[in-house]
Amino acid sequence: MTPTLFGRWQTRLLLMATVGVFVSLPFAIGIIGDAGPIYFWILVYVAIFGIIWDVVYDQIQKYRWDRDWPAAYQLIAGIWEMIFVFCGVKLFGFLPIPIPKDALNPIIFLLHYSTVWLAVFIASQSLMRIIFVRWRFRGGQWL
Repeated sequence: MTPTLFGRWQTRLLLMATVGVFVSLPFAIGIIGDAGPIYFWILVYVAIFGIIWDVVYDQIQKYRWDRDWPAAYQLIAGIWEMIFVFCGVKLFGFLPIPIPKDALNPIIFLLHYSTVWLAVFIASQSLMRIIFVRWRFRGGQWL
């Protein structure tokens, strides 16, 4: 079954709050890159803007004949969201972060975002189907 908008929101928030936080920990404590809460801020921005983008994605989905959102579209959406958050944090600075925008290393940002995105994508395609057996049949809603 194709996820409903509410199901997409629930799944996104659940995976960001669990898998996203877990994957961001090595970055936040300084094992990878500089230590600091910046990586959790980025995670929050990805979750917030992802909720907004999900409304757009849901509308685009309605124009597809099968009303589905294939994995290739998820990859494109992930790249688009990364560009948007990167521009907001690093280039234009309209998203506040606890460090100067010049101090954020673009390579570490890309590594963090890519790692989180890949972990969340894999979890949504595997763990969600194992842990929440009826998740797919409820339009992606787990509550």
